[in-house]
Amino acid sequence: MEQRAFGRSGQSASVVGLGTWQLGADWGNVDERDALAILDAAVASGVTFLDTADVYGDGRSERLIGRFLREHDGLTVATKMGRRGPQDPAEFTLKNFVEWTDRSRANLGVDRLDLVQLHCPPTPVFDTGEVYDALDTLVRDDRIAAYGVSVETCDEALAAIARPGVASVQIILNAFRRKPLERVLPAARAAGVAIIARVPLASGLLSGRFRRDTVFAVDDHRAYNRHGEAFDVGETFSGVDYETGLEAAAEFAALAPAGATPAQTALRWVIQQPGVTTVIPGASTVDQARANAAAAALPALPPETLAAVEDLYDRRIRAQVHDRW
Repeated sequence: MEQRAFGRSGQSASVVGLGTWQLGADWGNVDERDALAILDAAVASGVTFLDTADVYGDGRSERLIGRFLREHDGLTVATKMGRRGPQDPAEFTLKNFVEWTDRSRANLGVDRLDLVQLHCPPTPVFDTGEVYDALDTLVRDDRIAAYGVSVETCDEALAAIARPGVASVQIILNAFRRKPLERVLPAARAAGVAIIARVPLASGLLSGRFRRDTVFAVDDHRAYNRHGEAFDVGETFSGVDYETGLEAAAEFAALAPAGATPAQTALRWVIQQPGVTTVIPGASTVDQARANAAAAALPALPPETLAAVEDLYDRRIRAQVHDRW
């Protein structure tokens, strides 16, 4: 699989990585055996970049990856911190960062974390110089190799990119969330900042598998967070109304080239956006992990397909999401 330089960090990442929120919580239950099998299938398919967070299952995702790392070398693991406690800018201090990263190091079983990302913190955090000073201290102390941010909005991303120590920005980017193409990706390219594209399938909408009568488990955020009841609504179906999303997803599926699924087409679209470093779809089965990784080998989508995706967004999606994030 293609490996891309990971921004300012000196590291690299497979162009298709693996998001592991689902191995911790909020996507229905994935037992330990299945979780380890998913990790194994992804890595066997060429994935070298794993994305997790300390809050996923309150550390369960990190601990499962830690078990996996004991038998697998050559992987880059990005974790996130900052959402286990109060969402107060005053909480984002060096003291807390040390505590949070020590917990993640223990969960993952490593001395130094490859990448730590602030996990969609309150907006004022992105403009607070002391926060970046504290992150620089973690690097100097060899607790972490590099740091980045995970953001909700394009403005937050641009604020982080302007900071010289930021190695990466993780942002929602998919065929139904195109706004980062306008300013964020060009700014990241110019600054040498890696872009981690998350929610690339719009929480599964772009797979074309869902119907109006699809039932999600009660512990799946696609059931309980459709209107932002638990966290930012943009994290669920990319903020698109479910009915609208179903109709748009059916139209998107018709654009898939021969030999590719709608999900693979959606991933291929993200991969070829200039400035993207890695895309991190989740997977709840071994087959999904393999199919996602296979998207890296697909031919680039032709200009007429790209134009059709843009037209679909403009007609059905733009009015709902473009000015919100």
